[in-house]
Amino acid sequence: MKYVVASILSLVVLLYLGGCAYLYFNQRAFLYFPTPPTTAVDAELIALQSNGETLRIWRVGPVSEKAMIYFGGNAEDVSQNIPWFARHFPDQAVYLVNYRGYGGSTGTPTEAGLFQDALSVFDLVQGKHAVVSVIGRSLGSGVAVYLATARKVKKLVLVTPYDSIENLARKQYPFFPIGLLLQDKFASNMRAKTITMPTQVILSEKDELIPRENSMAL
Repeated sequence: MKYVVASILSLVVLLYLGGCAYLYFNQRAFLYFPTPPTTAVDAELIALQSNGETLRIWRVGPVSEKAMIYFGGNAEDVSQNIPWFARHFPDQAVYLVNYRGYGGSTGTPTEAGLFQDALSVFDLVQGKHAVVSVIGRSLGSGVAVYLATARKVKKLVLVTPYDSIENLARKQYPFFPIGLLLQDKFASNMRAKTITMPTQVILSEKDELIPRENSMAL
């Protein structure tokens, strides 16, 4: 009987460790959903070099001292938003970022990579415009929050943001040590206290990906 119990416990432990290993080595496949390359006839395409990768940035709008950078959500084709931004922000330039690995940008997405690319994009835009604001939606809210703590952003808009990817993952995988396994944590909750520029937060009434309590926590 003891042998049977010990065997069952050993099997359970092995299965659990196997689950941990699976989550660890495949976590970025669960987090990032890159989009294919796209074309747009009503926007300028900018190829930006960032830390060895080439980012495809869509630019729309007039020559202006004001500019806006948009970091989209996961699996979002940002080029689809070009007409909307052109219509609603006719007085400023808008830069829509394809993350590394997204929309034809080279590389593989990681938290560190997306943060480095955000700095590269901001420095490019700031060199052309006196006033730069930032919008981050869903996944992009974590990138936008980081950028707002590292550069002089004029205004910040967060659309359906989260407090951290770690806290979201804990809800999906409550029986695993997410804090130890997760590599890309996007801890906006740890950075938010240093944000001083005017900030607007827009929440969805029924967001299926980011629970409202995680947005409210941020």
